[in-house]
Amino acid sequence: MVAQLNGNSANSTRPHDECQYLNLIQRVLDAGDVRPDRTGTGTIALFAPDNLRFCLADSTLPLLTTKRTFLRGIIEELLWFVNGCTDSTLLSQKGVKIWDGNGSKAFLEGRGLGHRREGDLGPVYGFQWRHFGAEYTNADADYTGKGVDQLRECIQKIKENPTDRRIVMSAWNPKDIPLMALPPCHLLCQFYVNLPPPNTSEKPKLSCLMFQRSADLGLGIPFNIASYALLTHMIARITGTEAHELIIQLGDAHVYRDHVEALKTQLEREPRAFPKLRWAREAINGIEDFVYDDFVVEGYNPHPSIAMKMSV
Repeated sequence: MVAQLNGNSANSTRPHDECQYLNLIQRVLDAGDVRPDRTGTGTIALFAPDNLRFCLADSTLPLLTTKRTFLRGIIEELLWFVNGCTDSTLLSQKGVKIWDGNGSKAFLEGRGLGHRREGDLGPVYGFQWRHFGAEYTNADADYTGKGVDQLRECIQKIKENPTDRRIVMSAWNPKDIPLMALPPCHLLCQFYVNLPPPNTSEKPKLSCLMFQRSADLGLGIPFNIASYALLTHMIARITGTEAHELIIQLGDAHVYRDHVEALKTQLEREPRAFPKLRWAREAINGIEDFVYDDFVVEGYNPHPSIAMKMSV
């Protein structure tokens, strides 16, 4: 894989940020371990590769360009997380089917959760972000004021105590793992604020470090990169900071064996410039205020989609 110039600046000599992702896929294909997995598909995997770093400055959105990525699905899922939702049918009704397999009655029964209605995923990501520690009953219950609202606490610390080393949000709750249709893959993030020099008009810069225990490089990681970049941009928007950098550390980084040929096609493509994110309106005050129409992504010119099957 030949490193391309950074697609965010015509004068930059640094490699395009997308090359990190492509080079990791090539590494896995060349040197990964062939392993069985929970889904029965089989993977090729490396453990704890070098982290991935994506520039978010100047409203950059690292939405992969070597194949078209399902942007609407990424945004709708992120808003679903942010609002603490655990009902996959709410996404499915919007044409976002990414959780349908894990929310099916057959899958829930296989997890010992057959008493739940279809689509009730249990206390997954959004529940842990907004209600960590609350007792989960079902996807239809009202959890207002229950548990720890980690997302709100992170936002408050960024505003009021930006040098705090505890601006952390965790989706990994061992007590609740048996209740989840799928334990969290991206399970921890930490925010860091770079303060500007004194007596300047510069805004503080907000970065996010995310740890992911299980990383499906073909289908999942393109979603996760864009999702945490968007989350960082959203939090920056309501805290008076500027999005700066997204860093992702992977644990089990793997390629499903039925994705190999599709990824070889993707590896032949050259990255293009990342798009920019613009907000459609100024009056966004809280994290719950964001709606789908607020996200305006400009300049996204990817290569065509590449079909890959999701293993559940």
